[in-house]
Amino acid sequence: MTAIEIIFWICLGIVVYTYVGYGLVLFIILSIKRLFKKNKKQQPPKDGEWPEVTLLICAYNEEDVIADKMQNNRALNYEKGKLKIVFVTDGSNDSTNDKLAEYPEVEVLFRPERMGKTAALNRAIPFIKTDLVVFTDANTHLNPDAIKEIVTCFQDEKVGCVAGEKRIEVRSEDGVAAGGEGAYWKYESTLKKWDSELCSTMGAAGELFAVRTALFEPMDLNMLLDDFIMSMRIVQRGYKIMYCKEAYACETGSAGLQEEKKRKVRIAAGGLQSIWQLKALLNPFRYGIISFQLLSHRFLRWSITPFCLISLIPLSLVLLLEYGGPIYITIWALQCIFYLLALIGYENEQKGKKHTLTYIPCYFLFMNLNVFGGIKYLIKKKKGTGAWEKAKRA
Repeated sequence: MTAIEIIFWICLGIVVYTYVGYGLVLFIILSIKRLFKKNKKQQPPKDGEWPEVTLLICAYNEEDVIADKMQNNRALNYEKGKLKIVFVTDGSNDSTNDKLAEYPEVEVLFRPERMGKTAALNRAIPFIKTDLVVFTDANTHLNPDAIKEIVTCFQDEKVGCVAGEKRIEVRSEDGVAAGGEGAYWKYESTLKKWDSELCSTMGAAGELFAVRTALFEPMDLNMLLDDFIMSMRIVQRGYKIMYCKEAYACETGSAGLQEEKKRKVRIAAGGLQSIWQLKALLNPFRYGIISFQLLSHRFLRWSITPFCLISLIPLSLVLLLEYGGPIYITIWALQCIFYLLALIGYENEQKGKKHTLTYIPCYFLFMNLNVFGGIKYLIKKKKGTGAWEKAKRA
């Protein structure tokens, strides 16, 4: 086998493992594990014993959603008087604070300067007096029992963080961005659940997660994935992240690929930051299976895999021209079909159309290409506050 063939098969193996193989490995391991050990479901606290909890919401110029968010907050089913609601509105210059003033149960932490979400979280946590703090976004809706389900997970003393499920409301009129994001999160939720069952979920999403307040560590102000860094530092301290699909946050998908690009570039840039910040977790002699999960589920996606995916195009073409044969002809043909479907999906997005056969390849390619956008962003902006232009939702 020639050097170029070896490189090709390594690249193909990494791509397949990252998006299919790791999930298959988890499925096999857990199928065997379930034969010998059944999962023990945590029992909720008894009436009158539910702990006080703070619901912390970072909001920047969210005047349009405050009323809906507060209606959702008031619908949460938790023991009366034990759920505190705190909004951090640093930098907001619209009527967000005026609207929040209409709700006497809300505590507002405001500072005129906008320094980004990470700075807002660092500033807010010292004001939190409850043992548990639940983080969510202003534009998401939680299911009524979300807080109860999360608190129940904390009955296990080994749990330092609970990750809720993120759900995308995909409507028939939504385009490729919303449809692709919805499909991605269904797949991602399955992996998160399996990760949690194996050992620990690999990070939490900011739409809904909770931590033991005492475990919070202030973060560098330029951190872009504050939720991921915060939750994985808790894992680094010997606790685990439990995935709770019974607690979920719903939001609409991005208004279009251009809006979704803002999110994906930020996630890619933040992912690359996190590889450096959390590099100690890659030591298998100290963290064992956590290192395997983190590399397989997260770090490959943000680093090596996108380069391998793009490299497959020229590598397979060279092998096709040099060796031919049914294997390389088939691989080249499959790539051509995949990229053609992705292109059609992109053109459909421009026309406001959507079809499953095309929007999934389009979103997959779009997601990987934005890793290069994340690299470009980090090179151009080596220092910053972590403030970001938020994506418009459908």
